[in-house]
Amino acid sequence: MPPQDLTYFRKGFGLKSEVQDELASDYDGRLVDFLRANEYTLAAGDVTLRLAKEFGFCYGVERAVEYAYQTRRKFPDKKVFMVGEIIHNPHVNAKLREMGIEILAAAKDGSFDYSRVRPEDVVIMPAFGVTITDFETLRANGCIMVDTTCGSVLNVWKRVDNYAKDGYTALIHGKYYHEETRATASQVMKYPNGHYIVVRNMDEVRVICDFIEQKGVTREMILEKFAHAISPGFDPDLHLQRVGVANQTTMLARESLAIGEEVGAAMERRYDATHRAEHFRTFDTICSATQDRQDAVRELLEEPLDVMIVVGGYNSSNTLSLAAICAERVTTYHVEDATAIDPDGGKIRFRPAGLHHSEQVAEGWMPAAGPVRVGLTAGASTPNNKIGEAVARIFATRGIVPDVG
Repeated sequence: MPPQDLTYFRKGFGLKSEVQDELASDYDGRLVDFLRANEYTLAAGDVTLRLAKEFGFCYGVERAVEYAYQTRRKFPDKKVFMVGEIIHNPHVNAKLREMGIEILAAAKDGSFDYSRVRPEDVVIMPAFGVTITDFETLRANGCIMVDTTCGSVLNVWKRVDNYAKDGYTALIHGKYYHEETRATASQVMKYPNGHYIVVRNMDEVRVICDFIEQKGVTREMILEKFAHAISPGFDPDLHLQRVGVANQTTMLARESLAIGEEVGAAMERRYDATHRAEHFRTFDTICSATQDRQDAVRELLEEPLDVMIVVGGYNSSNTLSLAAICAERVTTYHVEDATAIDPDGGKIRFRPAGLHHSEQVAEGWMPAAGPVRVGLTAGASTPNNKIGEAVARIFATRGIVPDVG
C-alpha cells in the first residue's frame, strides 16, 4: 500500500480559490443576500416574508462540498466515487453526479460494495463520516481517500471512544440507520468490550429506564425492541450498568439533553447519587450550527406568522428537527426543494412534520388575498440559491415579483 500521507487527505488540495467561482455559481443566491441586508425581511404586495437569521449551509457542509469540488479539479482524469450522499440535499448530490462523481448506494443494512473501486481511483468520504469497517476497507484497498467528515461529528466520535475505552456503553440519541449514527456507533468497536445502543426518542429511552429501574421491562424485551440498534453481543444486564450518553449532531437539542437527564435520574433512583456519579456520563454533542438554526427558528416563531416553510431534504435529520419545532407553533410545510412550491396551481408538495409521513399535496396553502406573513428557514444542507428560489416561488403564488434592485 502507498504511504498514507499520499493517499489520505483531510484538508483539501489547496485549490479553494480555483473552485470558488464555480461554487458561487452553483449555490449562491441573490435573494438571500437581499434578505440578509434587509433585516431578513422582504415585503411586497400583501405578502411579508421573514427568514430565520441562521439557515442553510453550515461550515461543515460548505467544507465537504468544497472538498468534493477540489477533488474533481485535482483528479480530472481519475474515477471518483462518493461513499453515499455527501450531504442530504438532492440538488447538491445531482451537481456532483454531473461532475462525474459516482455516488455509491448503501445496501439495506447500510453497508457499501467497494468491489469496483481500484487502487488508482479516488473515494470521497461524506460529511457524516464512514464506519470503521468502511475506512479500513478503503485504506487496505490503497485508493486515494478524501475525508470530508465534519469536525462536529469527530467531536462526538472522541466522546464515544472515551466511553468505550473507560468501559461505558455509548447510548446514542439518533437514528440507527443514519450514516452519521452508524459511523459514530462503529467507533466503540475499536475496543474488545465496546458496546452501544441507539435510541430514537424519549419513548424508547423510557423503556431503557424502566429496565434499569426494574419496572417490568425484561432483558428479552430490550433485545427484541432494539435488535437493529445495539452492538453485537449486547447484554442489557451487563451493558446498561455503566452508560455514557452522546447524540447524532443534528437531533433536537432539547430532546438530547432531556434524554441524558432521564437516564441519569433512572440510575440515581435505582441506586443512589454516588452510583450515578460513578456510572453515568453525558455531554451535549449537538453541533453549534444545528443549535444556532434551532435557536433562530424559535426566535422567528415568536413573531406572528400565518405559515412556515422549511426547505431541505426529506432525509436530512437537521431539517426534520427544524420542521418539528415549527409545527408545534404554526402550520408548517417541509418541502424538499423549491420546485415543490407550484405558483401557477397554488399548490405545495410537502411532508408533514413527524415520523413516517409520506409526501402530500396541499391546495390553497396561501390564501388568495389579504395580508399574509410567511416564515422561512432551511436545513444545514440547503444551498442559498434553492432558498432564494423558494422565496421567489412563494411571492409568485400571489403573482408578485419582488423588487430587490
